[in-house]
Amino acid sequence: MTIILLGTLDTKGVEYQFVRDLLKAQGLETLVIDAGVIGPPHLTPDITRDQIFAAAGTTLDAVVKANDRGQAVELAAKGAAKLVADLHAQGKVDGILGLGGSAGTTIATAAMRALPFGLPKLMVSTLASGQVKSFVGVRDIMMMHSVVDISGINRITRVVLTNAANAMAGMAPFLPSPLVGEGLGVRGGSMPNTLTPNPSPGGRGEKGDKPLIAATMFGVTTPCVEAARKQIECAGYEVLVFHATGTGGMTMESFIKDGMIEGVLDITTTELADELVGGILSAGKDRLTAAAIRGVPQVVSVGALDMVNFGPRDTVPEKFQDRKFYIHNSNVTLMRTTPAENDRLGKEIAEKASAATGPTALLLPLRGVSAIDRDGQPFWWPEADQALFQSIRNWVGPQVKVIELDLHINDPEFARIAAETLLAMVRA
Repeated sequence: MTIILLGTLDTKGVEYQFVRDLLKAQGLETLVIDAGVIGPPHLTPDITRDQIFAAAGTTLDAVVKANDRGQAVELAAKGAAKLVADLHAQGKVDGILGLGGSAGTTIATAAMRALPFGLPKLMVSTLASGQVKSFVGVRDIMMMHSVVDISGINRITRVVLTNAANAMAGMAPFLPSPLVGEGLGVRGGSMPNTLTPNPSPGGRGEKGDKPLIAATMFGVTTPCVEAARKQIECAGYEVLVFHATGTGGMTMESFIKDGMIEGVLDITTTELADELVGGILSAGKDRLTAAAIRGVPQVVSVGALDMVNFGPRDTVPEKFQDRKFYIHNSNVTLMRTTPAENDRLGKEIAEKASAATGPTALLLPLRGVSAIDRDGQPFWWPEADQALFQSIRNWVGPQVKVIELDLHINDPEFARIAAETLLAMVRA
């Protein structure tokens, strides 16, 4: 097993050597990569900083001469991501561990995000107790707080780094040796390796695992997705449900890009509304593109496109004060989308669906798109919904199957038809 140790060996070389020795004592090989710039490395790397910056399309000399710390970190992150991805493609990466402050965390996690789901990724960081979304992204990166700055081996860092090494050893798939190194001063001594080996790093699972279907859900579309999920699972598939909160949509798109998903039940496309209007739960402009690019069968609907999400009511931008709102709770304020916004959303969905290289169907619930968008509910606005539906009709290509149902999105019959449509596509 080979564990990548990636970081700035000019400032963190002593600490990386400590972790390297712990890993080696547990039977693990290491590949040490230096991303430093300031001074000479305190630990001889297996891959030099020259190679890091060459992978970024520049040279170490050019970076040093520029004397721009921010640019150096950005280039090191770019080069590290490319280099580590190439190593993984060659079958030379079984896990990756990083140590650092803001610069080291930025560089190491950029490389971690270039690696697939399931491959162990551990970042010991001074920033791990704060907002880590920009470092983790949609990957399964474990952030471990260093508690004190990573500056020398002392009674605090010794414990933190030993725990980090043991954690990485425990995550390493098919580890033949004890999980806790002998003679390391860790209470409990060695432990027999009785763990089940990890699934394959690509996330494809082990022999006997069921094919994966991805689905999107929001609180206001839960009855539909839950009913469809049960039907699909009864047909022999495993369903991963992603909460359409921005990060959820991005994570699903990344799983599809990685080739892990056999079919997509994209019932809840509400993140598109946040991206268009300026809500807080956007999944970015690439939402609803991965399945289209990879040709993965997809059933797409318009769940929760009646709303844009904001935080507490007093955080809603002033320009929206005349709009229609629904206070979901003290931390979530929903704003109704307008006919004009729905017209634009319909066009976006139709165009993205029409660009798909695989089988695609659009399901339109003509009696409402969310739990609060139906007759008698606060967001019931037939004209806005009709603008959405008509825009889809206007812009969708002939190769996309459009199924219009005189049903509400949460009606059991709508869920049944959505599940059956997707199952037919996947089986074909």
